[in-house]
Amino acid sequence: MRKALIVGINNYHSSPLSGCINDAESIANILEHNGDNSINFNIKKEINIETKGKLKGLIRDCFAGNEDIALFYFSGHGFVDAIGGYIVTPDYSKDDWGVSMQEILEIVNQSKCNNKIVILDCCHSGFMGNISTLGQTTAVIQEGVTILTASTHDAPAVEIKGHGVFTALLLDALRGGASDVTGRITPGGIYAYIDRALGPWEQRPVFKTNITRFSPLRIVKPQIDISVLRKIINYFDEPCNEYKLDPSYEFTNTSHAIAENVSILKDLQKLESIGLVVPNGEEHMYFAAINSKSCKLTVIGQHYWQLVKNKIL
Repeated sequence: MRKALIVGINNYHSSPLSGCINDAESIANILEHNGDNSINFNIKKEINIETKGKLKGLIRDCFAGNEDIALFYFSGHGFVDAIGGYIVTPDYSKDDWGVSMQEILEIVNQSKCNNKIVILDCCHSGFMGNISTLGQTTAVIQEGVTILTASTHDAPAVEIKGHGVFTALLLDALRGGASDVTGRITPGGIYAYIDRALGPWEQRPVFKTNITRFSPLRIVKPQIDISVLRKIINYFDEPCNEYKLDPSYEFTNTSHAIAENVSILKDLQKLESIGLVVPNGEEHMYFAAINSKSCKLTVIGQHYWQLVKNKIL
């Protein structure tokens, strides 16, 4: 089982926000189903929670039990003081800003769920996962915990056109921008996608994790049919070997084309289109065949060769 608590708060009495409910609605909608419309997460969506106590109780409920994945997403205000970091609730007051990130970390660390994921789109969210003690800031993350935040502990999180910048990129990543060739979208892939998109001069996302293997947050249509991908070990006996081509592989070469070879070249061209195979000494696979050259696996192609060989795919 997979469950997700999605929270968006706009209605802060003295400093309202405009995009957080949009963020929460969109994240809830996309996480509920995979790309093929199969059920993904059991969603609990909470909008404009008024009190710190209610939010803390919901977070405890989210990470209770022993589900495969428990995920908490928050979009709203964040705050850091000399004591620590907080996700802010509308009932905040001086010295009582909301649910402390240290409390959230303790709840998450104690959870018996296999994978615990916290995603925060708020200012200073990068403090999540840290505990401040006597001026020292130390990350204390138990096994199975992953934290993804919109900004560093000392930076704001920006809203543009009705969404947080971070969440807009998170949505693009979940729609497929961060998928691997098999259609799996993992927290690591999401971070890499957002990190590249933001660049060094903008708000910086933060990624902290203590896991041995990523579980996908969503699955979309694979970039290539898995049956074709699994043929990679048939075409390349070893990951460093080359596959020799000749004109019989090219269907436009009507006098020499062999149907079996034409079918193989089509598979190799599909593998080339997603960066797993490259022609040797030619710009296109067509010319590699016509000119009797060869093709080889890229570094990422060798990685997928190993996955197929080891029956992981």
